[in-house]
Amino acid sequence: MRIVLIRQVDDRGFVFFTNYASRKAADLTVNPRAALCQHWPSLEEQIRVEGSVAVVDPVESDAYFAGRPRESQIGAWASDQSAELESRALLEARYKEIEARFADAAVPRPPFWGGIRIVPDIMEFWYGRPGRLHERLLYEQSSGRWRTRWLYP
Repeated sequence: MRIVLIRQVDDRGFVFFTNYASRKAADLTVNPRAALCQHWPSLEEQIRVEGSVAVVDPVESDAYFAGRPRESQIGAWASDQSAELESRALLEARYKEIEARFADAAVPRPPFWGGIRIVPDIMEFWYGRPGRLHERLLYEQSSGRWRTRWLYP
């Protein structure tokens, strides 16, 4: 299980960005399926999504990266995300090295960093109701069409 920050949502799916050498990216390479869950306790609502994963087109990753704060761009270059860190000083030195390398230029997206899209084939909406008579609405995609059905709580 991982917590990721979903940065884009459209009709193609849900996108987060990461270092492609990270543990989560390696896990998704071995098993290219993922699930998301967002719960709003105060609303008594939840959405669960399951689907396949795909690497985002480099042009889309470039556009997202260009909109990030410069410090975050430099941090993406400096971090070997998920690898063991020998010392904080090493990370800070790498950050300063990258900062100096791109001092007079825009910071390009690292080739090892970009987006991963979760392409949903199942989405379930849950609505809490008194007496545990919750509503569960399931959307399931098959052959390019979405089928909708209610589930028992």
